[in-house]
Amino acid sequence: MFPRPIQQRSRAAQIAYQAALPLALILWLLPLIGVAITSIKPAADLAAGNYFGMPSSLAFSNYVDVFTNSPIGQYIWNSFKVTIPTVIGTLVLSSLTGFALGIYKFRANIWIFFMFVAGNFVPFQILMVPVRDMTVQLGLYNTTLGLVLFHIAFQTGFCTLFMRNFIRALPRALVEAARVEGVSEVRIFWYVVLPLMRPALAALAVLVFTFIWNDYFWATVLTTSKETQPVTAGLYSLNGLWIAQWQLVSAGAIMAAMPPVAMFFLMQRHFIAGLTLGAVK
Repeated sequence: MFPRPIQQRSRAAQIAYQAALPLALILWLLPLIGVAITSIKPAADLAAGNYFGMPSSLAFSNYVDVFTNSPIGQYIWNSFKVTIPTVIGTLVLSSLTGFALGIYKFRANIWIFFMFVAGNFVPFQILMVPVRDMTVQLGLYNTTLGLVLFHIAFQTGFCTLFMRNFIRALPRALVEAARVEGVSEVRIFWYVVLPLMRPALAALAVLVFTFIWNDYFWATVLTTSKETQPVTAGLYSLNGLWIAQWQLVSAGAIMAAMPPVAMFFLMQRHFIAGLTLGAVK
């Protein structure tokens, strides 16, 4: 039913795999390589039509110009103001809802869980008009708070699915032993279940941070000004009315990609560490 590991395949299959893997990696990285090369090209190269060739000289000053001659710093700060509260709010809500759905048994448990899951199957494009109208009516259009609340509402469904399944896989004897000792449900969640959820929280933090930071669709639908637009929507404004400054756009894109990469490397050690924390004394 499942494909065999490449080590168990024929010699010809292993050679084909080893030859195809570098090619696939190059094709996957080709757009990123192109953006990186464009970010260090002087404007004269692009004006002369040198879009795909090597730069005539290395213009690392593009990374300075993108901060001094554009509001890219404001856009990056706006992305942090949207992403960090969204990650915190989503993890808090999904931890509580996942604990309730994963630990307690009640009649409507499965139906409430299905409601969280069903929200993930709704195409977000069809919600563009009603969501925009709702934010306008509530006075949240073109505000950071409106974008944060919207992202928390939509990300909580997926995170609840993740957390509920993770909590149900934990040893239930830990919770029952705490209840026998007379520990309250709040303290069970805080001192018994939450420490074991650290790997799941770390994984979700990276995923949600990446999703929200890289969001372009809702950033353009719900925000319009440089005071509120995240960096994904603000990068397009680096182009002038008559001249496309692709070297600055590329430099800004490279800088905008750094926070998710840093987030991943900072949190990866928590994926496995703490998996059984608190399980034994």
